[in-house]
Amino acid sequence: MSKIAVHTTLTIALSGLLATPAYAATLDINVEIPKLNVAEYHRPYVAVWIEGADQKVAANLSVWYQQTSNSEGHGTKWLPDLRQWWRKSGRSLKVPVDGVTGPTKPVGKHALSFSDKQHLAKLAPGQYTLVVEAAREVGGRELLKIPFTWPAKGAPQSGKAQGATELGSVTLTVKP
Repeated sequence: MSKIAVHTTLTIALSGLLATPAYAATLDINVEIPKLNVAEYHRPYVAVWIEGADQKVAANLSVWYQQTSNSEGHGTKWLPDLRQWWRKSGRSLKVPVDGVTGPTKPVGKHALSFSDKQHLAKLAPGQYTLVVEAAREVGGRELLKIPFTWPAKGAPQSGKAQGATELGSVTLTVKP
């Protein structure tokens, strides 16, 4: 075998070792919108974000609101009803935001997943809190928090919070 053939074979073999997939750390979130037995039902506006230990917004993950105009105006008019999110981040955010904002969701469970390759790329290691806030026209407002450590080391970590009115179960799984 010539030197070139040996070199090529060795290069291909080594590149196969280097091409093993790099796994991304992820946050998997499930948000439940409960069915309410009320006379006038409107889908809730929901904001999902991460706060650092200083309680400042570290990342906006998702904001669900009415994205079309109707007789009452455009849905952005009611974003301030998500009071905590609005005070901490919403008022300075120019909506819509690609990959963050979307339409309101119907009753049911909704899965969200974020990785350190996308939304969480700038999240430094440390202690954080997942915050989910919901507000509904002719309804109430609710805020749930789940603390976590980023990134998870070893086994996945999980947390859960249970809403009483506007939100059902909210679960968080942090995978290394």
